[in-house]
Amino acid sequence: MGFSTALQGRAAHEALIVRQDAELRLMETMKRSIQMKAKCDKEYAIGLIAVAQQGLKIDRADEMQGSLITKSWRSYMDELDQQAKQFKLNAEQLEVICDKLAHLSQDKRKARKAYQEEHAKIAARLNHLTDEVVRKKSEYQKHLEGYKALRTRFEEHYIKAPGRSGRKLDDVRDKYQKACRKLHLTHNEYVLSITEAVEVEKDFRTVLLPGLLEHQQSVQESFILLWRNILLEAVQYSDLTADKFKEIQKRIDTEISGINPTEEYSEFTEKHKTSPTTPLLFQFDETLIEDIPGKLTASTLTVDNLTVDWLRTRQLELEAAVKDCQERQLKIIEHVNGGSPVANGSIISNGSSASNGIQSNKDSQIRQSKDLNALRCQEKQKQKLVDMIKCALNEVGCEELPSGCDDHLSLEQNFIEHGFNNEQQLSLSTNRPLYEEEWFHGVLPREEVVRLLNNDGDFLVRETIRNEESQIVLSVCWNGHKHFIVQTTGDGHFRFEGPPFPSIQELIMHQYHSELPVTVKSGAILRRPVCRERWELSNDDVVLLEKIGRGNFGDVYKAKLKSTKQDVAVKTCRMTLPDEQKRKFLQEGRILKQYDHPNIVKLIGICVQKQPIMIVMELVPGGSLLNYLRKNSNSLTTRQQMGMCRDAAAGMRYLESKNCIHRDLAARNCLVDFEHSVKISDFGMSREEEEYIVSDGMKQIPVKWTAPEALNFGKYTTLCDVWSYGILMWEIFSKGDTPYSGMSNSRARERIDTGYRMPTPENTPPEMYRLMLKCWAADVDSRPHFDEIYNVVDALILRLDNSH
Repeated sequence: MGFSTALQGRAAHEALIVRQDAELRLMETMKRSIQMKAKCDKEYAIGLIAVAQQGLKIDRADEMQGSLITKSWRSYMDELDQQAKQFKLNAEQLEVICDKLAHLSQDKRKARKAYQEEHAKIAARLNHLTDEVVRKKSEYQKHLEGYKALRTRFEEHYIKAPGRSGRKLDDVRDKYQKACRKLHLTHNEYVLSITEAVEVEKDFRTVLLPGLLEHQQSVQESFILLWRNILLEAVQYSDLTADKFKEIQKRIDTEISGINPTEEYSEFTEKHKTSPTTPLLFQFDETLIEDIPGKLTASTLTVDNLTVDWLRTRQLELEAAVKDCQERQLKIIEHVNGGSPVANGSIISNGSSASNGIQSNKDSQIRQSKDLNALRCQEKQKQKLVDMIKCALNEVGCEELPSGCDDHLSLEQNFIEHGFNNEQQLSLSTNRPLYEEEWFHGVLPREEVVRLLNNDGDFLVRETIRNEESQIVLSVCWNGHKHFIVQTTGDGHFRFEGPPFPSIQELIMHQYHSELPVTVKSGAILRRPVCRERWELSNDDVVLLEKIGRGNFGDVYKAKLKSTKQDVAVKTCRMTLPDEQKRKFLQEGRILKQYDHPNIVKLIGICVQKQPIMIVMELVPGGSLLNYLRKNSNSLTTRQQMGMCRDAAAGMRYLESKNCIHRDLAARNCLVDFEHSVKISDFGMSREEEEYIVSDGMKQIPVKWTAPEALNFGKYTTLCDVWSYGILMWEIFSKGDTPYSGMSNSRARERIDTGYRMPTPENTPPEMYRLMLKCWAADVDSRPHFDEIYNVVDALILRLDNSH
């Protein structure tokens, strides 16, 4: 069944048009995908070449002299280089295929247009005649009614005065005759129009439309044939099982198969023969305790009120470890004697051995024997420690435990005696609230806390919300980062694993002074309190005055600082957001705190002592640049607009020098200060790196402001900001219009990918529009950097000023 018989209906015609549109969209999708594939293959080829070059940088190659592994490795790297060249060649062929698809798409668009025009043409003739028949019928009805009325009138006059003549009767007769003539003429026209319509409809249905559809089917099928051939060609250059790749792989396999383990180390062993190793001597350094009178003894455990709990806990842990070693030894013995294989950290199961094809039964037995010996050694080592602790505890017995400290010193005196009166000394006052302590960081999220703790022993205290309940947490850097929730006793005291204290401050002081681990398992010791950074402000110092906007994380307020009476802008973060979102919120503050430029909004500080978390910034009186452009559209001059572009370029030039990618540059994210000065703001999406690859999807991306390579590949560089700057220039000169007005995001993206660029806004200087087009170059490397952009705009302004 073909087009000519099956697709004559109107619905079928519309469906065919829709199908053609869908095929064109599919072609565009395929073209973009193949372009991405070519790009990926090129990048992969570059990566492979780098791998091969790196792999051939063998340090001290003379030390690997005679190594079959080294020889095979060099061959492997050389073949990788060949693979890279083949991938690059395939990528270039894929780019040729993309051009073929583009031409095919253009031809298909022309064919679709020709079909629509021809269909409309032959349908128009039928539609015209159909309308003509209806019109003739309507005329027929009208003249028939007139004829009937005049005939009735004529008959009435004739019957009333038979055989008479007169002016009135003549007049009636003339009108009747004219109506009769008009009716007959209309009748003939109606008959002819019907006859013509019948013929045209018949030709339309049996000749013209079937012929058009048959031709269109042929055209469609020829396109499908070309399309298929292009896809076959694309697949050919994506086939990793092709002979060229097989040959490379075969050469690699041959080289590696030539490695003989028994010959690998013969030359090396002969060259480096040595005597057996001398035992290492471990001894307690007695100089460590020379200045400590009588409490600590070399190579002897100390049991007193400070250590007894720790020793007992340690004994239990070691006994459990001994038992675990014994159980694992039994499992290995059972397995060797025919029991079922046990999959654990030290045994390779039969399934694993069979699956990788490397471990033979002999290798497995050797490995199990080695694991068994290792476990026996571990058991002996840990049992030695258990016996030592038991012996020390038994010597004390049930007697009263000796004190580990000098009892005559108070807690405060102990701190002073041990020299904690330095710039990081912990305060002994428990009268003031916890949030006033310099080492208390409020509700600072865990990710921010980790960034502050850099050396083992660094610590701070913070607050977290779990299950809508506030908890105080001690965060310590110790072999990584550890976080301990402060436990509350029934009588309102605070503790970790040691004794309770009436306040959190005293608990922290105890841990700091005693140098005992916070918990036995962690071993974490407090050595240096990390105080709040200078830009961490107190929430109580900020008075919110009025809401002036809303951001992604919460509301924005005009506020005042109590300490300086300064008006500021404050971004707040909703309390209900998860820690991950709060971290993203604070990221803007972390980036801004290190920047100082007149065209970058200034950070004053962040407030994390309690909820809500806030970012405090300078208040820029003009508000959003977008709103400013729209409100002042009638009064803005070209000189002022160019000045705004220069300010934005100056700010972005500064960010580029700091390797900061803004990622959301737009008029809505710029602020206007006095004298139309522009400041870059809203760094919530910014990243401090030369290249940033999106790994969490492309949600909430401002599509109409984002460069194509970022949308297509998730790859951001400062040249993506240059594209966004071009859109910002367009917004400034259009006085706040919406880019790609009337287009959806997806439609705008499609048009941009096919080369469309927005026309110049009214009254835009030609040089500024040319700069916009440079910023929108499809080739990333063809776009100017912000230093060049700034110089161009500055020179244009200078020229404008001189001309006046």
